[in-house]
Amino acid sequence: MSALLPADVVGAIDDLELAARLVVEGLRAGPHRSPFHGYSAEFQQHRPYRVGDDLKYLDWKLLARTDRLYTRQFRETTSMAVMLVLDGSASMAFPEAGVSKWRYACVLAASLAHLVSGQGDGVGLLAMTGGRLTYLPARGGRPHLRSLIATLERIEPAGNWSPARGIARGAELLKRRGVVLVLSDFQDEEAATHRELRRVARHGHDVAMLQVAAPDELSFPYTGDVEFEDLESGERRLVDTAAIGSAYRKAFGDFLSRSRDSALRDHVDYALMRTDVPPGRALRDFLIRRGSGSDTHRTRAPA
Repeated sequence: MSALLPADVVGAIDDLELAARLVVEGLRAGPHRSPFHGYSAEFQQHRPYRVGDDLKYLDWKLLARTDRLYTRQFRETTSMAVMLVLDGSASMAFPEAGVSKWRYACVLAASLAHLVSGQGDGVGLLAMTGGRLTYLPARGGRPHLRSLIATLERIEPAGNWSPARGIARGAELLKRRGVVLVLSDFQDEEAATHRELRRVARHGHDVAMLQVAAPDELSFPYTGDVEFEDLESGERRLVDTAAIGSAYRKAFGDFLSRSRDSALRDHVDYALMRTDVPPGRALRDFLIRRGSGSDTHRTRAPA
């Protein structure tokens, strides 16, 4: 039951490819079906409108130019592309002890890359650490998968990131409609992030928001006076934890609720990924939800 390996065990495995393979082996033993196949469709041609054609495929822009009715035709493609967009900012290095959000996100990303590549589809990577972008195009094949995982291994979280820029660039580099999976704690530029996720989804991409959170961020288990350091700015502040504990927990819970509600409103898949949950279980639950409740994302008519 490798899918149930504890998060700290999987996170402690130095070889990221081995950790991902253990997670994927457990997933493949489960009952879920692929959440990715059957999604991609590309525009093929116009043809004159015929009585009975579905009106949602009418090309209204062409009607305005020619004063004639044409229907857009699409063809299903046998393969698709997935872009993994990773937040490599310094806040993802939390906590220093145990499984950091960054390591957990890397295990999730590597496991998803294994799944996508194993079904014959292309997977790419865009990670942002500070102002630096690390990019691999969406491709298939075992050598590309190994290169992607090796690239993940070399990245060290640092600085901050611009989520709107990273999400926009990841979607743009897909070239055609595909799946954009964003892994982040989403603690930067909240409003701009949701605007960009909404924009990318409206352009026809299947978008998912995987929000990584550490247990201490949710429970705030600290006591007494504690000095906290902002991992991105370096600012330090001495805090009376008893005085702010309740307010902090409420504020963080509200933040997570806004993230989930905004995603659902904008037709973006959402999952909270706690770093104390076995990554196999977290991915299995996410993929089962996609397979059972998100089919509309993959079959809706292109905009």
